[in-house]
Amino acid sequence: MTHFYRPEEGHGLPHDPFKAIVAPRPVGWISTRGSDGTVNLAPYSFFNAVAGRPPIVMFSSDGEKDSVSLARESGEFVCNFASADLADRMNRTSASVPRGTSEFDLAGLATAPCRIVAAPRVAAAPAALECVVTQIMQQHDRNGTTLDVWTVFGEVVGVHIAAAFLEDGRFDTAKADPVMRMGYRDFGRLGPVFALDRPDG
Repeated sequence: MTHFYRPEEGHGLPHDPFKAIVAPRPVGWISTRGSDGTVNLAPYSFFNAVAGRPPIVMFSSDGEKDSVSLARESGEFVCNFASADLADRMNRTSASVPRGTSEFDLAGLATAPCRIVAAPRVAAAPAALECVVTQIMQQHDRNGTTLDVWTVFGEVVGVHIAAAFLEDGRFDTAKADPVMRMGYRDFGRLGPVFALDRPDG
């Protein structure tokens, strides 16, 4: 027996299970910089890689928040790797604060310069992706109704990797210990890692 519901009619549960089902999700810790020097840093759990050649990532926001508007204005953003040791400070950067407030300062995070884009990166992050915006899409539902949901795509033009997380020429994801978004208020960490060979070699 299963619990079935149509989202438009409500789930009939104490809490919405959608985000708990689409899990775990990597956290895109997005830093941006406006033309006036305004710097913003915020985590997005609707985030992922969407292409490998060239590498392209995306993050999606309910509402056109500062990350979206500053990425639109500058045409750039940085995705910082959110590691478990930075989870508390990452969470602090999710606070709703007035535009112009530095979430770096709010969370006690040092910045580091990027090589190509103007936005700073999180100095303590194990890795960071410098991105140039390729498109910003406003989402629609299946009936064509425009939603206040914005998805930002960016081509990765620069990659920073802390040397401590390179092992035998590979980025050691397990050692970097990424934060993963689950449902509700839950976050997770990597469990045992295993390898699988593709059946076609």
